[in-house]
Amino acid sequence: MRVRLFLGRGSQIRKVKGKNKKLALIAAAFLTPAALLAFALACWRLAADLSLAQGFAIASGVFSHWQVWLFMAIALEAASLALNRYGGSTANE
Repeated sequence: MRVRLFLGRGSQIRKVKGKNKKLALIAAAFLTPAALLAFALACWRLAADLSLAQGFAIASGVFSHWQVWLFMAIALEAASLALNRYGGSTANE
C-alpha cells in the first residue's frame, strides 16, 4: 500500500547578500567610543612618561606602554570604519 501526500509549495529560501549589515552598524557604533577611550589612555600614559600627569593606572605589563594603547585606538577605529562601510546606508530599507 502506498500513501501519497500532496503538500503545497512553501516559500523559497533565498540567499540574502549582506544580512548582517545592521549588526555591523551596531558594532561600529560601539567601536568608535572604545577607540576614543584607548586614545585617551595613550595620551594619559604619554603625559605620565613626560611627568605632565600623575602616575598611570597600569604600572607594569603590556598595557603600561602608550604605544600599545595608540595601536589599539588605531585598530579599533579602522575596524569601525570597515564595519560602517560594510553596513552601508540603511535609509532605503
